[in-house]
Amino acid sequence: MNYTAQQIAEITHSQLIGDGTQLVKNIAFDSRTIYSTKDTAFIAIKTQQNNGEKYIASAVEKGISIIIAEKQLFESDSIVWLITDNTIDFLQKLARHHLHQFSLQTIGIAGSNGKTIVKEWLYQSLCNDFSVVKSPKSFNSQIGLPLSLLQINAEHQIGIFEAGISQPNEMHRLEQIFSPKVGILTHIGSAHLANFESEAQLIDEKLQLFSKSEILFFNGDNDLVYRKINEIYSTKTLISYGFEPHNDIKITSDWNDRQEDISVQYFDEVITFPAQQRDAATLSNALAIIAILKHFGFENEIIIEKLNQLKSVEMRLESAIGVRNNLIINDSFNLDLDSLKIAFQFIKEYNKPEKVLVLTDFVEGKDLNTLYDTVAQLINEQNFDKIFLVGQEITKRRNLFHSETFTFSTTNELTDSLHLNKIENSLILLKGARKFEIEKLKSLLELQKHDTVLEVNLNAVLHNINVHKSFLKPETKMMAMVKAYSYGLGGYEIAEFLQHHHIDYLGVAVADEGADLRKNGITTPIIVMNPEQHSYNAVIEYNLEPNIYSFRVLDLFHKQLKQANFVGNFPIHIKIETGMHRLGFKEFEIDELLQKLKTMNVKVASIFSHLSSADVPEERDYTLNQIAHFQKVSDRLMSGLGYTPIRHILNSSGILNYPEHQFDMVRIGIGMVGVSYNEKIKPLLQSAVTFKSVISQISDIQKGESIGYSRKYIAEENTRVATIPVGYADGVPRLLSNKNGFVGIKGKKMPIVGNVCMDMMMVELKDLNAKEGDEVVIFNGEPSLEEFAVYCNTIPYEVLTSISRRVKRVYIKN
Repeated sequence: MNYTAQQIAEITHSQLIGDGTQLVKNIAFDSRTIYSTKDTAFIAIKTQQNNGEKYIASAVEKGISIIIAEKQLFESDSIVWLITDNTIDFLQKLARHHLHQFSLQTIGIAGSNGKTIVKEWLYQSLCNDFSVVKSPKSFNSQIGLPLSLLQINAEHQIGIFEAGISQPNEMHRLEQIFSPKVGILTHIGSAHLANFESEAQLIDEKLQLFSKSEILFFNGDNDLVYRKINEIYSTKTLISYGFEPHNDIKITSDWNDRQEDISVQYFDEVITFPAQQRDAATLSNALAIIAILKHFGFENEIIIEKLNQLKSVEMRLESAIGVRNNLIINDSFNLDLDSLKIAFQFIKEYNKPEKVLVLTDFVEGKDLNTLYDTVAQLINEQNFDKIFLVGQEITKRRNLFHSETFTFSTTNELTDSLHLNKIENSLILLKGARKFEIEKLKSLLELQKHDTVLEVNLNAVLHNINVHKSFLKPETKMMAMVKAYSYGLGGYEIAEFLQHHHIDYLGVAVADEGADLRKNGITTPIIVMNPEQHSYNAVIEYNLEPNIYSFRVLDLFHKQLKQANFVGNFPIHIKIETGMHRLGFKEFEIDELLQKLKTMNVKVASIFSHLSSADVPEERDYTLNQIAHFQKVSDRLMSGLGYTPIRHILNSSGILNYPEHQFDMVRIGIGMVGVSYNEKIKPLLQSAVTFKSVISQISDIQKGESIGYSRKYIAEENTRVATIPVGYADGVPRLLSNKNGFVGIKGKKMPIVGNVCMDMMMVELKDLNAKEGDEVVIFNGEPSLEEFAVYCNTIPYEVLTSISRRVKRVYIKN
C-alpha cells in the first residue's frame, strides 16, 4: 500500500484535515503494539466493547502523525486527520479499492479448522515459483482481512487470504471486499457453532465467500457440506478432497501403517509420498495442497518434492524466565517478514529495560537486497541494545544495523562465543529460520530445565476475558484476581499481560504479592484483599489499596497512615458482609463506619461484597438476596459519604449468571483460565492452561510383577508402563495412584498405576503406540482441568494453586 492522505480521503469519502501529501504505507490499529511509525497511520476502531479513540494520544506519543477516526479529538498542526463515519467500513472500502488495482490470482480460504496451516503450506509450496502475498498469521476477521489485502503490491502474482467468521452475516461483508477466484473450504467443525442456529446456517455463511469463485476445492467428508456445495454451486468447477470414497481426491492406502507410503488418488491418477506425521488433520491439509498444486499445473514429481519439503507451522510465540533475570521470547519456528513484524508487536507487551535480538538468515525470498533493507529498517526502529546475526547472507549486511551488532556463521558458533552468557536483565528475542535450530539457545538461556511444564496460552486468557466482557456494558470496569501466583499461572507475567490489555484493577490476597508486582513494573491499581496488620507499611510504600473489612483493621491502618506522615486521602475498599460470613462490615455497623471515615484521611475507592453461590443454580434466590442486601447497604453508605465509589459484587460465575447486577465493576478469576459451571457458556471459552510432561522411560512388565512403592499395583497381564518425571512435589496428588487418575498420551486417557512418587509416576500404556520422549498431557485436552480436579476430589482452583513453583511456566501467544 502506498497512498497519500488525500488519495485515501477520496477513496473512502472521508474528511481530510491537515497535510494531504503525507504518505501512508501501513495502518496500525493497536497503539500498544506499534512497531514502526514511518509512513504509518493509526486507525481508532470502534467495537461494542472498546473505542480506539481512547488510544489516539498514546499513538501520537509514539510518533504517529496520521490519525483515522470518527471524530477529531484535538487540533494540532503536526497531525493529519482522516474523519470517517465508521472506521471498520473505512478500512474495508480502502482494502476493496486497493485489491481492484491489481490483477493477481486470488485464493480465498474459509473453514473451521486448518485455514492457517493450508495457507502457510500453500505459501511454502508456491513462493519459489511465484511472487506470493498472504495473510499474516491468522488475520482473517472484519479487520484482519482488509489489513491483509492492503499488503498487495504490483509485483505479486498470487494472493492467499483467509476469511474467518464467528457471527451470522459477517461473511457477506467480507465477500464484498474480497471475492477469490479460487476457493478452498477446509474442515467444518464446532468452532463458533454456538453463535449459529445450526450447522447448516454456519455452512451457508462460510460458502458465501465463494459466490464469484471460478473453482472451489473443499473437504467433502462432511455429508452436509458435500450436499450443500453441490446444490448451491452446481455450475462451478468443484473438486472435493478427504478420506471418504466419494471424494475426487482421497487416500487409498492404510494411512495408519507407518511402513507404507501414503497413496492418494487424484481422479484417475495415483500420487505416492512418504509422511512422518499421519494424523487426520495433517493428511487432510496435505490433500488440499495437492489439489491446488495440480490446479497450478505442477507435475506429480514436483508436487511430491514440495510435500516432502513442507515444514510444520508453529503458530505461537513462547516466553519463559531466563537465567540472570532475562526474559526469553522464543519465535524460532519460522521466519518471514510477517512473523518478524508480529514478534516485534509481541515484545511491546514487556517492560524489560534492555532488548536483545538473535536473528538468522531468511531462507525464502528472491530479491535479497530489498528484503534485508526492509528487515534492517524494521529492526532499527525497535532500538535493540544488541543484535546477534547468524547465517551467511545476513552477516554480509551487518552495516545496515544501527545497534551493537555481532555476526556468526552458525548457531553453534554463537553459543561457543559465550556472548549470550554476559546478558542480564534483558528481553532476548530468538527469531530464526528452522534450519538454524536456534531453539537450542532457548534451552541454554532458560532458568528452569524441568521437562514438566505448565503452559499458559495468553491468547486464550484474553479471549476468555472478552467473553466475560461481552456480558457487560462497555463502561463497566473489570478487576482481575492475580492472587496466589495468579491462580498458579505465574506472578507478574500474567499481571503484566493484563496491564498491557488495560485491565482496570488487579486483586491480590496479601501485600507481599502486590509489592512483588510493583517491583516488577506493574502500575495498575492493586487491591489487597486480606491486608495483615504487619503489612500496612508495605501497602503504603508500594501504593497498594487495602480491603477494610472491620473497625480493627480500619483503626490500625489509619494509625499506620499517621505514623507514615501520609499526606492526602489514601484509597481504601470497604467490604460489606452479605451472607458469605467470612469478612465484612455488617449493616448495623454502617453509621459508626461513616462517622469514623469522616475523621480519617482516607477515600473509599470502592464498596464490594462476595457472592457465596453464584455458580450454583439451586441457590439463585440466596444469591439474589445477597445482591439486594448489598444494594441496600452500599446505597446507605454512599449517601453518607457524599460521593460515589465504585461498587462490585460479581465474580466470574456472577458475570455469566447475573450480568444484570454488574454495578460499576466485576471481578474475574478462574474465568480467565476458561473454567465455567454455566453449561451454555462453556463452549465459548478456551482452555488457557496445559500441564504436561514427557515419557522418560518405557518398561515391559510381566503379569504378576509389581509397580512402584509398597507394591500397591500388581500387573494383571503383560503390559507396558511409562515413567513420567512428575510427582506429588509438582502438583499431582498421591491419591491419583493405582488407576484413580488418568493422563493423556497420543490423545487417549491412560491410567496412573503404582503409587505416585515425589518426582515421578508410572502410567500403563498397554498396546498404545507411544515412545520415550513423547508428550504427556496431565490436564488440558484429555483429560481436561475439570476432569483432573474430579480425579483429585477437589476443584480447579486447588489443582492450579497446588502446582509447584519448580514447574516451569511457559507463556505462549498464538
